[in-house]
Amino acid sequence: MERYEIETFLALAEELHFTRTAERLLVSPGRVSQTIKQLERRLGGALFERSSHHVALTSVGEQLYAELLPAHREVQRAVENASAAFAGISGVLRVGFTTPWSGALLLRAVEAFHSRRPRCTVQLQELTYNAALPALRDADVDLVITVLPVEDAAITVGPVLFSEPRALVVPADHPLAARETVSLEDLAVLPLIMGGGMSRAWLDAHFLRRTPQGRPVRHGPIASGWQEVLALVGAGKGASVAPVRAGLYHGRPDVVYVPFEDVPPFDYALMWRDAGDTALLREFVRTLHEFVPQARRSVPV
Repeated sequence: MERYEIETFLALAEELHFTRTAERLLVSPGRVSQTIKQLERRLGGALFERSSHHVALTSVGEQLYAELLPAHREVQRAVENASAAFAGISGVLRVGFTTPWSGALLLRAVEAFHSRRPRCTVQLQELTYNAALPALRDADVDLVITVLPVEDAAITVGPVLFSEPRALVVPADHPLAARETVSLEDLAVLPLIMGGGMSRAWLDAHFLRRTPQGRPVRHGPIASGWQEVLALVGAGKGASVAPVRAGLYHGRPDVVYVPFEDVPPFDYALMWRDAGDTALLREFVRTLHEFVPQARRSVPV
């Protein structure tokens, strides 16, 4: 198999969509289709089941993908190792994160990165939302995973890594706590409690001032951190907005996380200083992308 055939097959097996595969490989959908047909003729049978609305791997295609992917990654790793050796990639990379699930993702990537780049060290640092960007600007960290939006001319924002559905965090004894879902109109029911030190763009994106029907959204006390937000919500002082998954890590008997039914998810992305764009950073970003859930994986920088 030629290299372009391997890369086309693996990309289509992951995307299961000709147009997305073409965009990922920077070729035309026709080129993808032609390459797969050529490969199937050479092997003697279909690797994909196709219809106008559906693409799926055949049993032989699934077997080929399972056996080919590890080998392809080993080849890529060998080439990257040789390139890194010539480039002299080494040193310390400091990576910040603002949520436990981002930290768990980073830990998996760091373990793999250390095995491939023994001359490099990655240091992880947990940050609050309001401290993440200042830490990046002040060069206290080199790379951060946090929630969009970010508006800073000196900071490069990478592609979205993953998304998390949103929830309204309400007091456990409030009527909204018994609901299966809430809507944006329910933001008018309780004052919104938010953390201090956030940018206006971030607050406008996540803490509305009016509901879609024009009802005012009251803003309650400003908290210094997430635990204070939860304490205020639990005390009945208002509600807040958070990822649904936060309930698994920050559950309390006095608060309930109720999913929104009409709100887009939080998008998490990597960001780094323009001046801090190094070969070491890019190598780690490429490794990190291998551990992003397949449904949310983006093209590495």
